Amino acid sequence: MLLSLFDFIALIFFFFTWIGYSLFARKRARTTHSLSSILCTLRIDWMQTVMRKEHQIADAALIGNVERTVTFFASSTVLVLAGVITVLAHAEEVVQVLAKLPLAPASSVIMVQFQLAILALIFIYAFFKFTWSIRQFGFVSVLLGASVKYQQQGLSREESDRFAHHAAKVLDQSGHEYNKGLRTYYFALAYLAWFLHPLMLIIASSIVVFILYRREYKSRVLRDLLATHGFVPGKK
Repeated sequence: MLLSLFDFIALIFFFFTWIGYSLFARKRARTTHSLSSILCTLRIDWMQTVMRKEHQIADAALIGNVERTVTFFASSTVLVLAGVITVLAHAEEVVQVLAKLPLAPASSVIMVQFQLAILALIFIYAFFKFTWSIRQFGFVSVLLGASVKYQQQGLSREESDRFAHHAAKVLDQSGHEYNKGLRTYYFALAYLAWFLHPLMLIIASSIVVFILYRREYKSRVLRDLLATHGFVPGKK
């Protein structure tokens, strides 16, 4: 068999923690204060402010700055993919290197190629998330430009807030896709531990989930962001 029972369990655990945490974070953000929930609120505030401004030059610059950051990650992901494919072509040398490590179990060329192929798929997923985020930030730029026309039409407060709310939702979805791409990088680092030992993959996946949870729900920056709206960490 290509995978031993321990390798199979470790791989299943890896994807279970990744997918499970993503679903958990999405559901929990609806009932508990988190970075995602407070950022959504702040984005709505931002777009409502935009609808009351004559010029959106600074706002467009802010969106462009974030978009460049996401573009950097998308470009870096392509380079990482090129590196993974290059290593895939030299799997025999990787096996020789792993054989010299004290804790690494005996591996085969096919096994290493299989591991590298999954790693490539992980970064392909990250690339699609980053590029989709870039496109959505572009949509936000279009909405910023269109907001001037809506202001000139003398919309009511309710209509203006509706436009701001939907624009903020587009901006929020852009941020979520960017966050999914970054989360993929975190789990890709954990995945590298599999080359050492399947137990290391289980440990690394657990550590990544712990770090992500702490940053999303227990971090100091969350407390400071919540304080801007008079909230405290806990239930909404």
